[in-house]
Amino acid sequence: MSLSAARILLIIGGGIAAYKSLELIRRLKERDAAVRVAMTAAAREFVTPLSAATLSGEPVREDLFSLTDEALIGHIELSRSADLVVVAPATANLLARMTWGIADDIATTLLIATDKRTLVAPAMNVRMWLHPATRRNVDRLRADGVLFVGPEDGSMACGEYGPGRMSEPLAIVAAIEQALAAGTTLGDLAEGAARPLAGRHVLVTSGPTYEPIDPVRFLGNRSSGRQGHAIAQSAVRAGAKVTLVSGPVALPDPPGANVVHVATALEMQAAVEAALPADAFVAAAAVADWRVDNTAYEKIKKGDADAPVLRLVGNPDILAEISRKAALRPTVVVGFAAETEDLVANAKAKLRRKGCDLIIANSVANGASTFGGEMNEVQVIDAVGVEPWPSMSKTEVADRIVRRLAIELAKRK
Repeated sequence: MSLSAARILLIIGGGIAAYKSLELIRRLKERDAAVRVAMTAAAREFVTPLSAATLSGEPVREDLFSLTDEALIGHIELSRSADLVVVAPATANLLARMTWGIADDIATTLLIATDKRTLVAPAMNVRMWLHPATRRNVDRLRADGVLFVGPEDGSMACGEYGPGRMSEPLAIVAAIEQALAAGTTLGDLAEGAARPLAGRHVLVTSGPTYEPIDPVRFLGNRSSGRQGHAIAQSAVRAGAKVTLVSGPVALPDPPGANVVHVATALEMQAAVEAALPADAFVAAAAVADWRVDNTAYEKIKKGDADAPVLRLVGNPDILAEISRKAALRPTVVVGFAAETEDLVANAKAKLRRKGCDLIIANSVANGASTFGGEMNEVQVIDAVGVEPWPSMSKTEVADRIVRRLAIELAKRK
């Protein structure tokens, strides 16, 4: 569905980020979307219903027990007439009430009365976003088919820094467009639109590999595994059978995935080959290019001697080897390119050299927050061209990659 023909129900929650929701209304109206607004009582402490009504051109719903609006059970009509429900900002409290199906005001009643998809843009303090209760609520909502955009890393109104900032209005507009394209009703979920990888086997690699120098030292690449693990979890939510081959990371195993833990590149190669056949292979791991040929079996003592000479040999190129397999090549092979310069040119060269179908390219130059951070900014490169994506959470990057996988597999069916 085109945004210009869409009817958006925007629910504004009570947080300082509510001021961005007024800009979101303006951006949606620029694209000829029809916008109707409902506000929580807390939201009215930050922005006025008059501002939202002026920008949307529609009256704002504030009260569940309005004598005029509810004479004909207005919340039912409002929740059903929309093509998509958007919650921005979605506070920790609002997410919790959504998770448990509480309907004690106009906003939560609309959310539980709707038969349409819901997209939320979280906004809260970093500690609230990272709290185990919020993480559980987010996982539950995702499992229920709720879509997320953000939050992003940044400075908070409280002076802290980290994940929790609401995504910018244009990023939310882009997420709305994607949500409309994917299907708008909860019936779409029952018909499998939210599980586009049902019946598929997706093989993912994640994290670094550690190549031992001696029993206590190693060579390795920098990688937290956040992006690869997020892709595995998103593929599980999309209905796939997922095998995740993970190097050493400080992350929990994604629920629902079959996780194989490895340390070295040779171990990762063996685990990947053992997991074949697969419909899709996503090589998100940062595999060390070399290993030490003369590994010491005892700890090398520092002493007064010169530094030891390490003789390096090349590690297997797992991505290229899987891409070149004949009978067992997955239908779609996706690689990652982490570059410090000439990002697109180097990624295009890697696409040709490795023989894969897609490359997800991101910059790891000085100042980039890709390593270990919650956010990522990538460019998707295929044989046709380059598609830059805006900065977003690694979870959202994962969701977009999984949607692209589903599209590519459907094209090749």
